[in-house]
Amino acid sequence: MSIFLFLRRGKIMQMSSVSRQRKIEKITIIGSVVNLLLSVGKILAGILGRSAAMLADGVHSLSDLLSDIVVLVFVRISSKGKDKSHDYGYGKFETFATFIVSVLLLVVAAEMMVSGIETIRKILNGGEIASPGYVALAAAAVSILAKELLYQFTVLVGKQVNSPVVIANAWHHRSDAFSSIGALIGISGAMLLGDKWIVLDPIVCCFISVAIIVLAVKMAVPSIKELLDVSLPDEMEREIISLASSVEGVRNVHGLKTRRNGPSVIIDAHIVVDPEISVVEAHDISTKVEETLTSRFGPETQMSIHIEPSEEAK
Repeated sequence: MSIFLFLRRGKIMQMSSVSRQRKIEKITIIGSVVNLLLSVGKILAGILGRSAAMLADGVHSLSDLLSDIVVLVFVRISSKGKDKSHDYGYGKFETFATFIVSVLLLVVAAEMMVSGIETIRKILNGGEIASPGYVALAAAAVSILAKELLYQFTVLVGKQVNSPVVIANAWHHRSDAFSSIGALIGISGAMLLGDKWIVLDPIVCCFISVAIIVLAVKMAVPSIKELLDVSLPDEMEREIISLASSVEGVRNVHGLKTRRNGPSVIIDAHIVVDPEISVVEAHDISTKVEETLTSRFGPETQMSIHIEPSEEAK
């Protein structure tokens, strides 16, 4: 059974791949149930409360279900071990899922922006929007509370299991809460200040959509870099060289190549040793280097350590 190690506040946390998958699936299924209930409730509230904003918010919640499905499917695939067709395992399926969820966030934000602009244009051109009722106001408040709680729990699990796709899905939940905030402002503004203030809803909606777009891009870029095999950050590579160099018998470390594979990392490096030692001794040094790096980056770390003789004795 594979074991994952995560660093949290300086403490090492161990978690089997099966346990990790179960934690992800549990929080995602809870999220999908909440999304389904909120979607139905908000759509009904939008119809009964005569609120186009709440109706659109309900449809937005339905998009979260698609995000949940992506997480469930791809995390299950990424949890599979190595096989003949995937020598390095399926870790990048989780990375790909992160990218998909980020794109879904971008689509949702773009739809919010377009909808907000169209509504503002309609109001400025003298169009009328039905005055919303209290049921729509209550639905918006419930949605904000439910989705923010769902965000908090989901992002906590995402950090515990070191899963970018779960964290991205958590932000998808929060984007729904932001959408409901816009609806709440528009609905309450129209109810308390008059129908002309319902324009607050699409205005807030546009501002929120910009924030979501920025967030989605920030999440998409790292996943794209990982899919393109971009090296690990410089500070991580310096740490790898430092740890390998600290092993007794290692004279130098060079030719370092790194990349990420979902929640784990892949390391290729050349270590320079005394040319006079035996093959067995050189192998033991290489094994110690692997053990040192594994203890820091986790048992799922994949390494290829090449041994080279020092030039000094030649």
